[in-house]
Order: sequence, then C-alpha cells, then structure tokens
Amino acid sequence: MITAQTGMDVLAAGHTALAAYGAFFGGLVIAGALVWAVRVGIRVRNREPGPPDPDEQPKLPETGPVREEREIREPDEVPHAANESERMYPYELHHSNSRRSDNQEPRHWRPGSSGGFGSGGPGGT
Repeated sequence: MITAQTGMDVLAAGHTALAAYGAFFGGLVIAGALVWAVRVGIRVRNREPGPPDPDEQPKLPETGPVREEREIREPDEVPHAANESERMYPYELHHSNSRRSDNQEPRHWRPGSSGGFGSGGPGGT
C-alpha cells in the first residue's frame, strides 16, 4: 500500500536534514577553532626562552642547606592607646599577631593532665 507524503512528513524531513547540516558545520567550526588554538600555542612556545643550562641552575649556598628553625610563639596583643580618645595608626601596630616567646622550652605532657579532645582519656582529675 502506497501512501502519499503529507506536508508534515516533508517538513520533518527538512528539519532533520537541516539539523544534520548544522551539526556538521558546527563541528567543522569547533575543529577549526581547536586547530587555530594549537597553532597559536606552538608559535607562543617557540618565542619563549629555552631551559637553563646546567651552569645556570641554582646551587646550594657554601654554608650548606638552609635548615628549618622552630620557635615557640605567643600571642601579641594589640596595644591600647594612652587616652581612649586617641587614635592608633597602622605604623604603631605590630607586624604580626604573635611574637617569640621568652621561654623556648617545649611543653611536655605531664601525667594526670588531660589528653586531647576525643582521646578517650579521663581528663584532668
């Protein structure tokens, strides 16, 4: 049995073909943009200086490697103005909110003192 195509069938076929062409040309545009980006990246990389020579590499100081320094710090409170109506200026404040402690002896755990939070110990009794 042969049926005649209605206007809707032809219209749907036209939209399908148009969508296929649109997807194809959209893919070509995206592929072209990617190729262009790679070529620009290669040109930029070719203009950059090469890696340094072995004699230009950083070297250890003659005194040897720099070691980590540990110190105990304590809070450094913000100074109060002499008069409450006086204003503190930034240059009158300290650079940091902590300072080096006078006592550099490390704190040790003492029996009977509480453990850390959630350690399961009985706490200070």
